[in-house]
Amino acid sequence: MASLAQWVAGARPRTLPNAVAPVIAGTGAAAWLDAASWWKALLALLVAIGMIVGVNYANDYSDGIRGTDDVRSGPLRLVGSKLAAPRSVLTAAVVSLTVGAVAGLVLAWFSAPWLIAVGAVCIAGAWLYTGGAKPYGYLGFGEVAVFVFFGLVAVLGTQYTQALRIDWVGAALAVAMGCLSSAVLVANNLRDIPTDAQTGKITLAVRLGDARTRVLFQALLAVAFVLTLVLLRATPWCAVGLIALPPALRAAKPVRAGSGGRELIPVLRDTGLTMLVWAVAVAAALAFG
Repeated sequence: MASLAQWVAGARPRTLPNAVAPVIAGTGAAAWLDAASWWKALLALLVAIGMIVGVNYANDYSDGIRGTDDVRSGPLRLVGSKLAAPRSVLTAAVVSLTVGAVAGLVLAWFSAPWLIAVGAVCIAGAWLYTGGAKPYGYLGFGEVAVFVFFGLVAVLGTQYTQALRIDWVGAALAVAMGCLSSAVLVANNLRDIPTDAQTGKITLAVRLGDARTRVLFQALLAVAFVLTLVLLRATPWCAVGLIALPPALRAAKPVRAGSGGRELIPVLRDTGLTMLVWAVAVAAALAFG
């Protein structure tokens, strides 16, 4: 039986910045429109956390029963390591997604009911990433989904529920967050290229190969900082977002150096830290600048 610490590890807490940072960025975009709402921001945060924990457990369950997690160099997987029964992990995924769905229903009710349809698409996307007969995560579309759901939808959805409109500032933040979120998955899949290729999990990294995947990772980081300069048109204070450069450079170093396997695990941590620092800095600049 898995311990509490192992269940927490199975939720993959290092991916939480993918949920938290877009909500911070979207709230900053709403503040730029003088429409920030703390309680709607908290609801959006609950939606995002419920979604990412749910998709992580669903991924653990689906990969585990397919056997694609039997040999891996990444973080703990509950089903693949036989620490938890598949049904228990599936239940954890359903509970997490349900929490996110309930929070989303409340948020949509007080903002725009049509957002319920968007939430339904997000839940379907969470499950079909590695679940179902033809999971799109096995076909090389995982990074696209992350860009859309944890970039465009998360940031612009957060801004819209608070301000009831979006603008170019929110769009720039959404693209930057989408790139950084996708970079986390690219780093994860870069590490798993050898085992994924053996088990038939054809991720984008498997399709591109090792060398081009490393270029893609660095390009995604670069786009976020180019957009920082674009955001100077809104307020020069957005230059404070450049304080996220040190963790970004630290994340890119092992990728540029050709490191592999477990040596790439810190890249996920540093990319997540880059997301958080950048989101907090730019959101604060937009709110107070």
